[in-house]
Formats: sequence, C-alpha cells, structure tokens
Amino acid sequence: MAVPFYRHELGQRELDAIAEVFQGAILTTGEWVSRFETRFAEYLGARRALGVTSCTGALHLSLLAWDIGPGDEVITTPLTFIASSTAILEAGAKPVFVDVEEDTGNLDATLVEAAITPRTKAILPVHLYGHMCDMKALRAIADRHGLALFEDAAHCVEGVRDGVRPGQLGDTASFSFYATKNLTCGEGGALVWNEETRSQRLSLLRLHGMTKMAADRAREGYSHWDMTLLGWKYNMDNIQAAMLLPQMDRLDESWDRRNRAARWYEEALSGIEGLRLPALRQGTRHARHLFPVLVDPARRDSVIRRLQGAGIGCMVNYRAIHTLTYFRETLGHPDDAVALKLGSSALSLPFYPSMTRAEVHEVAGALREALEAPAAL
Repeated sequence: MAVPFYRHELGQRELDAIAEVFQGAILTTGEWVSRFETRFAEYLGARRALGVTSCTGALHLSLLAWDIGPGDEVITTPLTFIASSTAILEAGAKPVFVDVEEDTGNLDATLVEAAITPRTKAILPVHLYGHMCDMKALRAIADRHGLALFEDAAHCVEGVRDGVRPGQLGDTASFSFYATKNLTCGEGGALVWNEETRSQRLSLLRLHGMTKMAADRAREGYSHWDMTLLGWKYNMDNIQAAMLLPQMDRLDESWDRRNRAARWYEEALSGIEGLRLPALRQGTRHARHLFPVLVDPARRDSVIRRLQGAGIGCMVNYRAIHTLTYFRETLGHPDDAVALKLGSSALSLPFYPSMTRAEVHEVAGALREALEAPAAL
C-alpha cells in the first residue's frame, strides 16, 4: 500500500519494558499497571485512574458504579463507534439518541434537555475524532436534572476545550488504547474519575468483585480473599501497562507531529471542490486522533474504492449506528437527520505522527482525482 491508514510507532523502548515485566513474577495486574494509572491520572489532572481492558469496559464500569441499569435511559450520540451504546445495553439500560452538531459531529448540547424523561439517569457524550464536546454546557444540564455525566474520551487523551480536559467535568472519562489510538497497547483502556466515594466500588467491579488480586497475594503471602459484589473481568495486565508507559514520555511530542500533519492536510486539501472538513471550535485543542473529511454521500463509497485502488488506506468513522441492523431492530430509527447525513459523508484519511509531507500530498492528490472522476466505479 502506498500510504497505509495507520502506522504505529512502538519500538525498542516498549520491547525493553516488556522484557522487564517478563523478568518479574506478575504478568497480570500489578506494579506496572499501578505506575501507569498514577502517570495517566497526573497527565489528565484527575484524582484516580484505573487500567482496564477497553474503553467499552470503562464505560460499562461507570454505568454499574452509578447503579444505572434496567428501566433507565442514557442520552448519547448516534454518530460514534457502536461501543458507546453497547456499554449502555450491557448495563441493562436504554440508549436514547440525540442529534449532533453539523460542524463538529459532536452531541448537540442544545438538544439534550428535550430528550430528558423521568427515566433518564445519565448523559454519555463522545469527543468525536478528538474534538471535545461542550462539557461546560453538558455539566450544567446534568446538574440541573440530577444526572450523571460519563465522557467517552476514546479519541481524546490530549484534548482541551474552554480550559477543560477530559475527566475534569464528567463524573468519569473512559479512554481506549486500541491498536490505532494515539496511545496504544493493541487493546486496553482506562477510566478516570475524581469522586473518591466510588473508588473502592470501581476497583472491585474491575475484577470480579474480589478483595485481593494475584499481585496482592504474591506480595503479602496467601490470605483468604472475599467477593463482595458481582464484578467483571476488565483488569489491565502488566504487559499492556509496560507498552503504555514509554509512550507517556512522548505523548505531547507525538501530538505535535500529528498536528503538523493535520496542518499539511488542511493546506493540501484547500480549494478541492466537493470537500469539507469538520470545524475546530474556538478555545479547543483537538486531540488529533483521526483526520476525517466530508464528501457528497452519493460519492462517498466510490471515492473510497478509488482511494483504495490507488493504494491509499481509508476508513469510515462512522456510519450513524442507529442504521445498523441490531440497533434498527431493537431501538427503531430515530430521525437524527444531521447524524445520518454526516455518517453518510464521512471518510477518514491516513493519519499518524510519522506521516511525511510527501505522503500527505499523495493522499490529497488521490482524493482530488477521486472526486473529479465520474461517480460510478
């Protein structure tokens, strides 16, 4: 492939860290996970962080810790990866979709209050592509109505808006370390929060409700443990944490390089007819996880095929999830017109820190040719 969709930068530092884990006795959750949790919480300015197996798991734990379940509703966005809503379903609650902003694709805070019912227990916004939602507005709504506020920050470790970072206004923020994320260990995730009263509950929920982990027993010698609530198997292991810790040292430098690539794209794509970029709101530091463009929905799929034919990796992030079979059959088909339009228009271009200016121009040239070509392919 001429320009792949993603290229990771894991290397010798991560291999050395994994080798150090192998020299110890504990491969599962232990000291390396604790070190990562401390470092990650410090980076975000949060009081607590918990390493978990995925952002989905982190969202699910948030819902469980706030006792959200059957009969409850959670307001969220339909323009996201499916996990934002499947976590709600796994907790036994119902996702209620609210439409998105046309310029950013984020949950439209001005539409949220109209969707609140006596069954609403929480709001779950997604910081789409790395652009933070209007958390000040959403926090005010949540406080007025006595609702929890859970951030899906899978795309947004480095994001800032109005001086606020993920996890600073939400009751929790959930992060993904999936293979293509800005911070990655292949799979994995984290949960951050600030309210100490739920810390023990969240820790127990992460690992079966058990009061001691394997690392505790190895350190202290065996003593009987208890299971005090019904938990899940969501614990991060030391190998994953060892991969993440070296990346924390270069997280902001990596962001600088992605931001530079984004500027190259903006320059190279300017003036191309039939192309629009999502907006960057004033006072926002975009985390630069993805670089999406918007094209005519009638042309989008043919453009994808032409780009792939030219050796350019590309993806769709995302089709509106209420159009997918399971959601359509179980939740119906809400009239979220903006989400449907953006979900039919979005196309993500190759994007990663090591992209060269030449690669950006190669992608831009192929995209221009695809848009100028006849629609049928």
